Amino acid sequence: MSPFGPLLVRNDPARAHALTAPGGDAVLLDIREKDEWDTGHAPHALHLPMSNLVSTAALPAGAQGRPLVVICRSGHRSAQAVALLEARGIDAGDVTGGMQAWAAAGLPITDSNGSTA
Repeated sequence: MSPFGPLLVRNDPARAHALTAPGGDAVLLDIREKDEWDTGHAPHALHLPMSNLVSTAALPAGAQGRPLVVICRSGHRSAQAVALLEARGIDAGDVTGGMQAWAAAGLPITDSNGSTA
Protein backbone atom coordinates (compact mmCIF):
# COMPACT_ATOMS: atom_id res chain seq x y z
CA MET A 1 0.00 0.00 0.00
CA SER A 2 1.10 3.52 -0.71
CA PRO A 3 2.61 5.46 2.21
CA PHE A 4 0.33 8.31 1.07
CA GLY A 5 -2.87 6.62 2.20
CA PRO A 6 -5.72 5.74 -0.14
CA LEU A 7 -4.04 7.25 -3.22
CA LEU A 8 -4.65 4.01 -5.08
CA VAL A 9 -8.33 4.82 -5.45
CA ARG A 10 -10.18 7.09 -7.79
CA ASN A 11 -9.85 10.70 -6.69
CA ASP A 12 -12.34 13.47 -7.32
CA PRO A 13 -10.82 16.49 -9.09
CA ALA A 14 -10.56 18.60 -5.92
CA ARG A 15 -8.60 15.90 -4.06
CA ALA A 16 -6.41 15.28 -7.12
CA HIS A 17 -5.68 19.01 -7.31
CA ALA A 18 -4.72 19.11 -3.62
CA LEU A 19 -2.51 16.00 -3.87
CA THR A 20 -0.66 17.28 -6.94
CA ALA A 21 -0.31 21.00 -6.18
CA PRO A 22 3.28 22.26 -5.96
CA GLY A 23 4.72 20.77 -2.80
CA GLY A 24 2.00 18.09 -2.77
CA ASP A 25 2.43 14.39 -2.16
CA ALA A 26 1.98 13.24 -5.77
CA VAL A 27 2.50 14.15 -9.42
CA LEU A 28 -0.37 14.66 -11.88
CA LEU A 29 0.34 12.60 -15.02
CA ASP A 30 -1.79 13.51 -18.04
CA ILE A 31 -1.98 10.53 -20.41
CA ARG A 32 -4.07 12.14 -23.14
CA GLU A 33 -2.61 12.28 -26.63
CA LYS A 34 -0.79 15.44 -27.75
CA ASP A 35 -3.77 16.99 -29.55
CA GLU A 36 -5.86 16.59 -26.38
CA TRP A 37 -3.06 17.99 -24.19
CA ASP A 38 -2.78 20.99 -26.50
CA THR A 39 -6.46 21.87 -25.96
CA GLY A 40 -5.71 22.51 -22.29
CA HIS A 41 -4.23 20.72 -19.30
CA ALA A 42 -3.85 21.12 -15.58
CA PRO A 43 -0.98 23.40 -14.56
CA HIS A 44 2.04 21.48 -13.26
CA ALA A 45 0.83 18.25 -14.92
CA LEU A 46 3.41 16.13 -16.67
CA HIS A 47 2.55 14.65 -20.05
CA LEU A 48 3.03 11.05 -21.18
CA PRO A 49 0.51 9.94 -23.83
CA MET A 50 -1.22 6.61 -23.18
CA SER A 51 0.19 5.30 -26.48
CA ASN A 52 3.70 5.84 -25.08
CA LEU A 53 2.82 4.42 -21.67
CA VAL A 54 1.48 1.24 -23.29
CA SER A 55 4.74 0.86 -25.22
CA THR A 56 6.59 0.94 -21.86
CA ALA A 57 8.07 4.41 -22.33
CA ALA A 58 9.89 5.77 -19.31
CA LEU A 59 8.02 8.12 -17.03
CA PRO A 60 8.95 11.80 -17.26
CA ALA A 61 11.85 12.61 -14.94
CA GLY A 62 9.64 14.57 -12.54
CA ALA A 63 7.33 11.57 -12.11
CA GLN A 64 9.96 8.95 -11.39
CA GLY A 65 9.92 7.65 -7.84
CA ARG A 66 6.79 9.65 -6.93
CA PRO A 67 3.19 8.55 -6.41
CA LEU A 68 1.11 9.41 -9.47
CA VAL A 69 -2.41 10.69 -9.98
CA VAL A 70 -3.30 9.91 -13.59
CA ILE A 71 -5.75 11.96 -15.63
CA CYS A 72 -7.27 11.58 -19.10
CA ARG A 73 -10.31 13.13 -20.79
CA SER A 74 -13.10 11.25 -19.02
CA GLY A 75 -11.52 8.77 -16.60
CA HIS A 76 -11.61 5.59 -18.69
CA ARG A 77 -8.02 5.54 -19.99
CA SER A 78 -6.64 6.72 -16.66
CA ALA A 79 -8.13 3.65 -14.93
CA GLN A 80 -6.38 1.45 -17.51
CA ALA A 81 -3.13 3.39 -17.03
CA VAL A 82 -3.29 2.87 -13.26
CA ALA A 83 -3.41 -0.90 -13.83
CA LEU A 84 -0.34 -0.68 -16.12
CA LEU A 85 1.55 1.45 -13.63
CA GLU A 86 0.67 -0.75 -10.67
CA ALA A 87 1.93 -3.78 -12.64
CA ARG A 88 5.27 -1.93 -12.86
CA GLY A 89 5.27 -1.38 -9.09
CA ILE A 90 4.33 2.31 -9.25
CA ASP A 91 1.92 3.85 -6.74
CA ALA A 92 -0.90 5.38 -8.78
CA GLY A 93 -4.47 6.54 -8.56
CA ASP A 94 -6.60 8.42 -11.05
CA VAL A 95 -9.12 11.23 -11.40
CA THR A 96 -12.80 10.36 -11.60
CA GLY A 97 -14.27 12.07 -14.67
CA GLY A 98 -10.88 13.16 -16.00
CA MET A 99 -10.26 16.62 -17.45
CA GLN A 100 -13.98 17.02 -18.14
CA ALA A 101 -14.67 16.84 -14.40
CA TRP A 102 -11.57 18.94 -13.63
CA ALA A 103 -12.88 21.76 -15.86
CA ALA A 104 -16.45 21.39 -14.54
CA ALA A 105 -15.07 21.80 -10.99
CA GLY A 106 -13.59 25.15 -12.02
CA LEU A 107 -10.00 24.03 -11.45
CA PRO A 108 -7.20 25.80 -13.36
CA ILE A 109 -6.39 24.83 -16.95
CA THR A 110 -3.37 25.93 -18.97
CA ASP A 111 -3.79 26.31 -22.73
CA SER A 112 -1.24 25.66 -25.47
CA ASN A 113 0.01 29.27 -25.15
CA GLY A 114 0.78 28.79 -21.46
CA SER A 115 -2.11 30.97 -20.27
CA THR A 116 -3.94 29.65 -17.21
CA ALA A 117 -7.65 30.14 -16.68
